[in-house]
Formats: sequence, C-alpha cells, structure tokens
Amino acid sequence: MKWILYISDFMIPLIVTGVIIYGLLRKVNIFDVFIEGAKESVNIILTIMPTLIGLMVAVGIIRVSGSLNILEVFLRPITKLISFPVELIPLIILRSISSSASLGLVLDLFKQYGPDSFIGRLVSIIMGCTETIFYTMSVYFMSVGIKKTRYTLVGALIANIAGVIASFYITLYIFGK
Repeated sequence: MKWILYISDFMIPLIVTGVIIYGLLRKVNIFDVFIEGAKESVNIILTIMPTLIGLMVAVGIIRVSGSLNILEVFLRPITKLISFPVELIPLIILRSISSSASLGLVLDLFKQYGPDSFIGRLVSIIMGCTETIFYTMSVYFMSVGIKKTRYTLVGALIANIAGVIASFYITLYIFGK
C-alpha cells in the first residue's frame, strides 16, 4: 500500500518531466509554447471573470436574504413525509451553484450534528454525488464560447436530483437511520 503513496507523490513531477522530454525530442521551443499557453489562459480568465463575479454575488444574496430558510420552512412537510432531513435543503440548492458556499454549509452541519451522524454521512455522500452545475456550465461554456446549451441544464439538474436521492438511500442502506 505504501508504494501507491510513493507513486502518487511522484506523478506530477513525472508528467511534467515527460512533457519536457517529449518537447525536446520533437525539437519544440518549450519556453515559447509555455508563454503562449499562459497568454491564452489570461484571456480565458478575463472572459469568464464577469460570470464568476455574478455567481459569487448571487450566492451571497441567496445566503444573506434568508430565502433558503423560507424554502426550508415551506418544504418541511414534504421532507418530513419522506423522512428526508430538511436541514439539507439549503445545501442541495447551493451545491448546484457554488462548491465553496456549499462546503461552508457542510462545515456548519458537521459542527451542529457531527460528521458521524446520519446527517453528516448523508451530507458527505451528497457532496460526492452532485456537481456545481451553474459554475461548471458558466466556466466551460463561456471559455469555449458556447451560447446554446440545449438540454444541458435540464439534464444536469435531473442528474443532481438523482444524486441526492441515491445518496439518501445509500446512506440509509449502509448506515441506517
């Protein structure tokens, strides 16, 4: 098992060294290609920056406005009916927007309920089974210039809902209530 740790420690340096050796063998001016790639990345960052700022502002407004608490109160009867913890509704919503905001909620839930509680385990599995849809779509589609997303958002939302449902049943099956 220790050999896996040693291999993983050396993977990035090996890959970088391999790329450099490959470039030298192909007689490519490695430094010029590196600078060209760095210039392209700055342009991509400038292109997606307004979208990222908009997402951060939206997350801040959602958290401060109390709309997540209102939604939690509104959905409490439904979640009680299916025995789903209502405390996770804000996390599920923010997870589709921002990973860092949802991670903050996860830490709050860990402090309140503990990581080994049913909610702590469920939250951990949800974080592994869902994706930050709006962030991912905005970054990747903006950087490539895709304007027509077709069914991407609907499919991603359905996949996230399926991930939450699967997480709930996996947690129930493995750990019980």
